[in-house]
Amino acid sequence: METPDDLGYGRGDATPRQLRAQFGRLLGMAATHSSRTLGEALAEIGARKYHFAVLASLDEFGPSSQAQLSDRTGIYRSDLVATVNELAGDGHVRREADPADRRRNVVSMTPAGDERRRQIAEVLARTNDAILAPFDPAEREQFAALLHRLNDHLAPRGKW
Repeated sequence: METPDDLGYGRGDATPRQLRAQFGRLLGMAATHSSRTLGEALAEIGARKYHFAVLASLDEFGPSSQAQLSDRTGIYRSDLVATVNELAGDGHVRREADPADRRRNVVSMTPAGDERRRQIAEVLARTNDAILAPFDPAEREQFAALLHRLNDHLAPRGKW
């Protein structure tokens, strides 16, 4: 596996032309660099990307089971449980037994969680602006549309 140092871009003639033309490598490099940049920005406020995914899902869809949250966010169920534990420990979500099925938990966002979601969203917006600085607004929209189309093509049906 390549390390971030191995992914250096802009080495000019030091990188073979045939290698520079590989889309999978280019996408992987961009994903690695952006993920690292976003992770570092979120770490400055003690947050992780999974925190935002859960809080955004709860904001948009309301109280949800852990299984629903996993399906909506693409977070593996074991990782989702750990994320919900972190968010509950910080008072950002509540986890309660589902009155309709006591074997399952329902997770809901607290007012503190909504404030945390907004805080994380601001960090993500600033960081995304920095990552996408080379593109004007129309190019950003086009780039996002192309990435959605590519991911729809590559993802197994029914998965995100």
